[in-house]
Amino acid sequence: MQCKIVLVGKIRYWYVYFAVGVFMTVAMLSGNLQPLVATNELPAVPPPVFQGNSSQPRVAFACNVFWGEEYLPAMLKTFDENNIHITFFIGGSWANRYPQVLKDIANKGHELGNHTYSHPHPNNLSKEKNKEQIIKAEELVSSITGLKTNLYAPPYGEYNNTVLQAAQELNYTTIMWSIDTVDWKRPPPDILQERVLKKLHNGAIILMHPTAPTAQALPGLISEIKKRGYTITTVTDILK
Repeated sequence: MQCKIVLVGKIRYWYVYFAVGVFMTVAMLSGNLQPLVATNELPAVPPPVFQGNSSQPRVAFACNVFWGEEYLPAMLKTFDENNIHITFFIGGSWANRYPQVLKDIANKGHELGNHTYSHPHPNNLSKEKNKEQIIKAEELVSSITGLKTNLYAPPYGEYNNTVLQAAQELNYTTIMWSIDTVDWKRPPPDILQERVLKKLHNGAIILMHPTAPTAQALPGLISEIKKRGYTITTVTDILK
């Protein structure tokens, strides 16, 4: 008799589980019941921008500035002579050391972007620390020039979801590049030119720094880019 009770009990439990399972399945399929398991989805973050509008023959020069100032006058002179405005991504501590050079850049009509305050490795920082770097640089650049920045070039080209979220929450667009001059390795000017020209394309963002080979290569590089039918402009302009 005891065995029979146990068997009946098991059958009843199985029947209850089966009935509940059928009910929940039907309810979920009909849209009347949501899954009980939470979906911890990360908020959507726009990817960084590597190039601009590819439908037009325009390229942008993006110059990251964080050390020295000795080569900037020659570069600015070349841009003036060719009636070109580019985008300078400014490091905050650099701006603190060379405020007059920064004013000259801004007064000549060049676009300014944000390159953090102290040039850390962004991937090693929390979201709040990334924000602090951007905000501190922004406040300093704004106090010197009166201009607000909304483009962000992370140092070392580093980014992850945390870095992108920090920039997005501060209303910045994260900018990378599609052509790298690798001028920080101090290549001969002709090598630098060749490196850029062989990869030239519509909407290219060309990364550079204020170095001796860059200053020396710019006149010939600009001339050749123009000969190929391209207009040189700012990052914001090629994003349109």
